[in-house]
Amino acid sequence: MDIKMAKKSILGNLRAVVAPARQYSTKRTVPDKTRFIPTSGTYPKGFIVSGTHVGVKKDPNALDLALIFSERPCSAAAVFTQNVFKAAPVQVSQIILKETSGSGITGIIANSGCANAVTGEGGMEDAWSMSAALDQSVLGTETRANIYKTLVMSTGVIGQRLPIEKIVNGVPNGVAVGGKDHESWMNTAKAICTTDTFPKLMSREFTLNGQSYRVAGLAKGAGMIHPNMATLLGYFVTDAPVTPNALSSILKYAVERSFNSISVDGDMSTNDTIAALANGAAGGALIDVGTEGYEVLKSEITAFSENLAQLVVRDGEGATKFVTINVEDAESFDEAKKVASTIATSSLVKTALYGEDANWGRITCAIGYSGVNVNPLKTSVSFVPADGSEELKLLVDGEPEDVDEERASQILRNEDLIIRVRLGTGGGQSARVWTCDLSHEYVTINGDYRS
Repeated sequence: MDIKMAKKSILGNLRAVVAPARQYSTKRTVPDKTRFIPTSGTYPKGFIVSGTHVGVKKDPNALDLALIFSERPCSAAAVFTQNVFKAAPVQVSQIILKETSGSGITGIIANSGCANAVTGEGGMEDAWSMSAALDQSVLGTETRANIYKTLVMSTGVIGQRLPIEKIVNGVPNGVAVGGKDHESWMNTAKAICTTDTFPKLMSREFTLNGQSYRVAGLAKGAGMIHPNMATLLGYFVTDAPVTPNALSSILKYAVERSFNSISVDGDMSTNDTIAALANGAAGGALIDVGTEGYEVLKSEITAFSENLAQLVVRDGEGATKFVTINVEDAESFDEAKKVASTIATSSLVKTALYGEDANWGRITCAIGYSGVNVNPLKTSVSFVPADGSEELKLLVDGEPEDVDEERASQILRNEDLIIRVRLGTGGGQSARVWTCDLSHEYVTINGDYRS
């Protein structure tokens, strides 16, 4: 056999060996997510909402302008992206909250289809025009000595100017058709969607000091999700009476444990904004930091925010898995969260989850480069089935277990999964981060996003 024939024979043998190993890339079915769309709701008193089409999006059937405004002035608070390239609506909303101290706010105006980010002075002017448009339509005044009362949000493609005349001219109609019913709330949720596969809307009723209150929340996000509020949008409104100071404190606490604890792809948007409005329309004693009811309200809003944030992960672009990462027995909450976040953003972990491959070594690898001082000899890792059955131990105090690969595969075939990590520090602190897998579909969606 000559050299050329020998090379062909060797290459042929290599292809025969390699080919079977590539069969794992079979495309997996994205779960049906319509079950997360509510068919009814209980909504806060005194808020009017609408979702309409004004022409930001090319599709004439696509809603692209969302309005929410109150029949009475609101307390307001918000947390924003830490991205240096803050979008114009983020900057404008920050200024409005600073100038008003979070008091007397009218509502929120949001568009989808264009992020109004990295758009220079013209983009800032457009964001101010959006705020003024809702103020004028609701309050019937001009800019009121340049004291604006409406917060602004935008989401979509970065680097393009808004068709601002279409938005401003569409606001009066949005106000006119606004309503308080479930359909109006659902249309508002649809109007902030971009690559989302379902509108994210939640509402609930709770009791505080013997008084019934309601809270409703909307969120947008499927990709570019790794917030550090410190193109995810979210806002919730309540008819409870809350001071701006208390609302700001509650929001920061809740967001750190919800929207700042999710990751789809590790990219932090230029537009991340989570805002809260409270109009007090249901009556009752005013809630401030340290008053009776403050801790109860904080707990209610935190739980509500967690559930709303989880919907964003479930709708991750191309996602087939919803994964909860629990890190336990860390020295501090911050260290536990840092480890969980590192695992959640590991491309190798996420692709293994998509491939339903119990390659737990990738999890320990991520723990090791998290930057947290971890003792490998005290670290344990497990898969916990969502059905409540016994956890599958993978690593116990640094020693690998004899893993039942068939059971591991069964667990990973489920849509929901919990990864449990115990650091064994004795500190007793824990944190949770929610993430999803990384699929072929994610690449497809983001490869031609602008087209």
